[in-house]
Amino acid sequence: MAETFRDYLRIKEAARVIGVSEATLRNWGKQGKIKVHRNPVNGYRLFKRSDLEAVLIALKRSADHG
Repeated sequence: MAETFRDYLRIKEAARVIGVSEATLRNWGKQGKIKVHRNPVNGYRLFKRSDLEAVLIALKRSADHG
């Protein structure tokens, strides 16, 4: 299945979805904890929904095993 623009969120939307700050997402991207894609037209950071779901699962697991 081909990916579409709807498969990606900009940083503000992505941060809201997983409950962290935009700065945290930027740092995680720099550290390689989450893959950051770039809009080829404007250079905005984009995050795949599936990557965000994986981060949410990992955050929940670490909270459960706290």
